[in-house]
Amino acid sequence: MNSGDTAWILICSALVFIMTPGVALFYGGMARRKNILSILMQCFFIMCLVSIQWVLFGYSIAFAPDLGYGLLGGLDWVGLGHMGTTPNTDYAGTIPHLAFMAFQLMFAIITCALIVGAFAERIKFTAFAVLILLWTTLVYDPIAHWVWGTGGWLKGIGALDFAGGIVVHVSSGVSALHMAILIGKRCGYTKQVFAPHNLPLTVMGGALLWFGWFGFNAGSALEAGGLAAHAFVTTNTATAAAGMTWAFIEWRRLGAPTILGIVTGALAGMIAITPACGYVTPLSAVIIGILGSVACYLAVTVLKTKFGYDDSLDVFGVHGIGGMWGTIATGIFADKAVNAAGADGLIYGNVHLFLVQCLYLVSCVAFAIAMTWMLYKFVDATIGMRVEKEDELVGLDLTQHHESAYTVLE
Repeated sequence: MNSGDTAWILICSALVFIMTPGVALFYGGMARRKNILSILMQCFFIMCLVSIQWVLFGYSIAFAPDLGYGLLGGLDWVGLGHMGTTPNTDYAGTIPHLAFMAFQLMFAIITCALIVGAFAERIKFTAFAVLILLWTTLVYDPIAHWVWGTGGWLKGIGALDFAGGIVVHVSSGVSALHMAILIGKRCGYTKQVFAPHNLPLTVMGGALLWFGWFGFNAGSALEAGGLAAHAFVTTNTATAAAGMTWAFIEWRRLGAPTILGIVTGALAGMIAITPACGYVTPLSAVIIGILGSVACYLAVTVLKTKFGYDDSLDVFGVHGIGGMWGTIATGIFADKAVNAAGADGLIYGNVHLFLVQCLYLVSCVAFAIAMTWMLYKFVDATIGMRVEKEDELVGLDLTQHHESAYTVLE
């Protein structure tokens, strides 16, 4: 066991943890003022709920030895039993098993929090709580096992996802879009302006995400070494390139860059580089960031308008599309000279990895959509997903939580 590696992973776990409050502020600032507390509450509740679910059985489903066919982990580590503090050589041979478990917990938490933005301002809190518990157990945990778990079928065929392009962003992005379509549009959507009510909060949230993302990506090296440093650099490089790209697009099309645009573009770059950060060169990271920003910009401004869905805070347009591009880009730009545990991509003559990444993407998208549809229908039939129209018009802060974020003094 290496004390330096252990300290690094514990620090990275804390960095990833702070990303969920970052998401809460990022989304909260973009919501209308009557709904900001509902966003913050949902994210904070997820931090509590998923932490308990992960300890009880979530971690075991995702990372315990495979039950067969590469689909699910067993129940060996239910309640974190039989783990101890020694390293698990299947995952990280130089850090305590509990440190690895804690690091992966933070991924599970933020993945659930990302979904919140799609159905913001119109979901019952009780339905939300049940849906998130079911979704993380039956969608996130199995996909994590497929890709990262011992015996996972996608891991077995060579799919590469360094820090969660599919596991975190595509799974949450496509599920969020499906939920947004099923729950329906907000009252007044397309008939009135739904403008962000507090952009400084959104910028603060974006800054916390950029800060925490270093733990997210560099920590996925699972050691304090050269690969962690490489992932740190590629993450920052892609983020910066994507942020500038979005700003330049707005400058060209609208006559001026916006703060919401550059923050959203930076987020698109973080997402796009996530699956590739430990496999590609810094120069490739620039390309991935630029093209990821363009793809997400088109999804948010063109695709959403064309199909008319109400993904309130553009979860699919940024996380879903960015994660999809990053997964494919890994199959194009991966370089074994960067990481010998990876593989060469398409530009280095390896068509196989590109095809594996495409299979990885399609299979996980199909699974997430199918499971999300079933879970949504179940919760809607038993509890009811959407608040009453009158409650929606008043705002979820008052009707769901009996609080108001802003008090006007007489």
